[in-house]
Amino acid sequence: MQRFTDRVVVVTGASRGIGAAAAERLAAEGARVALVARTAEHHPVLAGSLADTARRCRAHGAEALTIVADLTDPDDRARVIPAVEDALGPVDVLVNNAAAAIYEPTLELSLKRRRLMTELNVHAPVDLARDVAPSMIERGEGWIVNLSSASAEHPEGPPYDLGGVRGTYGFYGATKAMLDRLTTALASELHHHGIRVNAVEPRAAVLTEGADARVDPSVLAGKLETIEAMVEALTWLCCCPADHTGRLEVSLELIAREGLEVRTLDTRSPAPLAPS
Repeated sequence: MQRFTDRVVVVTGASRGIGAAAAERLAAEGARVALVARTAEHHPVLAGSLADTARRCRAHGAEALTIVADLTDPDDRARVIPAVEDALGPVDVLVNNAAAAIYEPTLELSLKRRRLMTELNVHAPVDLARDVAPSMIERGEGWIVNLSSASAEHPEGPPYDLGGVRGTYGFYGATKAMLDRLTTALASELHHHGIRVNAVEPRAAVLTEGADARVDPSVLAGKLETIEAMVEALTWLCCCPADHTGRLEVSLELIAREGLEVRTLDTRSPAPLAPS
């Protein structure tokens, strides 16, 4: 399938994890990809870099542009879309994947850390959407996909079960809840221009490099879905029909509803299909 031939796609947080896998999948289907992240060549702790992702995308014959940017900095993120447009042309698809997840009890989080999560998880997606919107409006078509999280849901109680990481992701979840609401706001405001704005979250945890480094694996035992499943759902939303907008999707539910086949790319190590 070549659903994205000559489409210009921007993926943030593309140095590793879901962002890197999504960028490769879109490149394999013909997209010209702009990869945005902070890690150009090497991270002192985590595996993955923009150079690694670009190499995998180019292995599919795709054009891959790398942009090193700190999206928590308003000035730095303001140059991203102009740089993409100068190099590749108007943006067809924006994937807001980059996020900051700092797991601490809410009252113990410093103002600096709260601001960092809000900048990256809320303001950056909105600013990038604002920057791609004019060319999408001019052409009467576009796709914006925001990566959300089940942590946005309100906990049930009392009593409250705060086992695992649930007692430490409250503020992170609050930023994702705000992103969900902004997704529906943008969808309603841009629908008449033919622009689809949706959010997608995994039904279960996805063990990316970042999650693996920060969360005790025993907490996630039996609660994982493959990165390929998340990417399958995300990819569908990058080319969904015009009336599919303002949705807050869950990966495995979308896959089941649309009858999607979860695939593994040749340049990635084999992985199992999504759990039923």
